[in-house]
Amino acid sequence: MAAGFDPSGRLPDVFTNAGTSSFTTFLSKVAPELLPGRRPLPPGMAADLAPHATTIVAIVADGGVVMAGDRRATMGNLIAQRDIEKVHPADAYSLVGIAGTAGIGIELMRLFQVELEHYEKIEGVMLSLDGKANRLAAMIRGNLGAAMQGLAVIPLFAGFDLAAKDPARAGRIFSFDVTGGPYEETGYDAIGSGSLFARSALKKRFRAGLSVDDAARLAVEALYDAADDDTATGGPDLTRRIFPVVMTATAEGTYRLTDAETAALGESVVAGRMENPGG
Repeated sequence: MAAGFDPSGRLPDVFTNAGTSSFTTFLSKVAPELLPGRRPLPPGMAADLAPHATTIVAIVADGGVVMAGDRRATMGNLIAQRDIEKVHPADAYSLVGIAGTAGIGIELMRLFQVELEHYEKIEGVMLSLDGKANRLAAMIRGNLGAAMQGLAVIPLFAGFDLAAKDPARAGRIFSFDVTGGPYEETGYDAIGSGSLFARSALKKRFRAGLSVDDAARLAVEALYDAADDDTATGGPDLTRRIFPVVMTATAEGTYRLTDAETAALGESVVAGRMENPGG
């Protein structure tokens, strides 16, 4: 029998009493050892013990936002996985992508999804986009101890702001630092080892008012440029049919481009670079 549970089979009072709308806060009281940042670690650096996820890009489009991530995870100088998925829906109108220690990042992303769903069930309303970014910031801050030992996770958060006065400008992007500081970005952003090259590509090609389709192609092109200069970023793999994960968040909700759609984008970008390698 689990410790703290009534032998009659009833749940403890903490599960049935009205409590916080934050699932993370609830978990910190009931089972704090399950939180990613609460687990004890041996002394020393642990950065090389787990696969690392790499490059994510996000672009504001007319009527929403696009987020895309490459599929490569690395472990030192080795490719740990070729088809990892780093971009996921956070809820019905927002997206989250992870870079850094893959295992902790995936766990944190799933916990964030539960956090938003828990809030909505307890309060009866959806958190604002700013509120979601602040909740994610607090979760990153809770992982600071592990981050100081090399197990850092840096997410990229983006979504469609239902409270925006102008729906055409409702797409918003938030980046974070390792201490949990949230920062709203203008137009586009990128995280991960290839972010320098992806951001440079976006800087040259981004323009306000891009359609969602054009922004999706631009995201794949930026990932291609990142993969061209960063060994930890994987570009479109025509041989294995592995292409970036591309998702959108608009007034209609979140949408993941199908395998056929991302394949068409990837093949088009590669074909264009065959004629003009510099883009």
